[in-house]
Amino acid sequence: SLRVVRNVFDTLVRYSADGFEVEPGLATWEVSDDGLRYTFTLRDHVFFHDGQPLNSDAVIDNFKRWSDKNDPQYAKFERYHAFMADIIQDVRKIDDRSFEIILKEPNAPFLQNLAMTQFSIVSPSALKQYGEDIGRHPVGTGPFRFEQWKAEDSITLVKNEAYWGEVPILDKLVYKVIKENSARLNALMAGDVDLIDGVLPSDIARIEADGRFQIYYRSPNNFSYLGFHTQKPPFDNPLVRRAVAHAIDKAGLIKAFFEGAAIPAASPLPPAAFAHDDGLQDYPYDLERAKNLLKEAGYPDGIPETLTFYAMPIYRPYMPNGQKVAEAIQHDLEKIGIKTKIESPEWAVYLNDLKEGKAHMFLLGWTGSNGDPDVFLNPLLDKDNIGGSNRVFYDSEELHQLLKEGRRTMDPDRRREIYIRAQKLIHEEVPMVPIAYAEPVLAGVKSIQGFIPHPGGQDLFNTVSMVRP
Repeated sequence: SLRVVRNVFDTLVRYSADGFEVEPGLATWEVSDDGLRYTFTLRDHVFFHDGQPLNSDAVIDNFKRWSDKNDPQYAKFERYHAFMADIIQDVRKIDDRSFEIILKEPNAPFLQNLAMTQFSIVSPSALKQYGEDIGRHPVGTGPFRFEQWKAEDSITLVKNEAYWGEVPILDKLVYKVIKENSARLNALMAGDVDLIDGVLPSDIARIEADGRFQIYYRSPNNFSYLGFHTQKPPFDNPLVRRAVAHAIDKAGLIKAFFEGAAIPAASPLPPAAFAHDDGLQDYPYDLERAKNLLKEAGYPDGIPETLTFYAMPIYRPYMPNGQKVAEAIQHDLEKIGIKTKIESPEWAVYLNDLKEGKAHMFLLGWTGSNGDPDVFLNPLLDKDNIGGSNRVFYDSEELHQLLKEGRRTMDPDRRREIYIRAQKLIHEEVPMVPIAYAEPVLAGVKSIQGFIPHPGGQDLFNTVSMVRP
């Protein structure tokens, strides 16, 4: 849905075409020296698809909607909207084209977050007309207008001739719903679709050999990881967690299951994220070192019980085949005396079970939405998110304070130092073992021109054209 929303709506500020640099969207901005006051000036002559003008009142209506817990849409995006409500003290109108946002405290990633698709500006008239059904009648200011939605089949958008920015070249954009990877590839091969995402690395050679298609790679903006329940024995002991880190053959996993479309990960921050520590030395694959660490932890003969190991039941860009990866890790762990039982419940149950702490260890991953380290480290590892997105139950006051300081620090160099320290702490205590930074693969017909796969996965299509033979 976010892929569609990105082309129907605009945000006040937006990301660059190929990365996460923040640039003006619907507005330009100025920031006060203390980092508390943001003054925005809206573009002239911008209209919603229903003909209503964009003005300060429309923007303020959206901010009120995001902070209203009684709004029907609030629960769907609570993780994002609650964050915005928590940090904003007030939104004040200056005139029809300008307004200011006053924060409760400095928040370095504020603009990065404001550029997220979840903070798209919706027509207030449409909100009044459709109420909680607005999701089926989206009205924005974006380069494409919503035309039709056939449930479980397709969503059709058409060119917005009155777009304030670069008017689309394509007259129509149709998103086809094809859930299975193999069926999606077959649709491309048969000419039923022009572009597909979620290409399995194992299918790249076949696509390239065909000669009719081009391959696209997204910049790594994700990571896969092996998570531990850090409050449940034996993984409440950091020595045991380090032993597992030494027992995982990351290079072998990437070669076997990512077909080379990934690089080994040492940190939860991927290369596309600000403050990624590319000097962090990973735990080398060393089974003898792993056995010695288990012995040091009090397990000279290995772990006596069989541990529950959850393997992902579905494809994700950061994890092409969770079952096979889990089996390979299981085999490596047996070599150091750790026996596991792999379980793979359906996806909704899987995520809920992990929140409830039912697994000793599990496979999962994360895709960043804005390129800021806070969007990776805070949800996954801050103690405030235990029982939610912190599924490793990691409770570190030291990391908690570092992440708070990182959010409040406006100086980029100082922020970088803080997040480098955070990554070193995580690496030392090993609440998770980062496995790989994957390069998500797309494939399209060779007649596509001007398409830039965004690392955030929400691609704009107003600059794309098709040169038919």
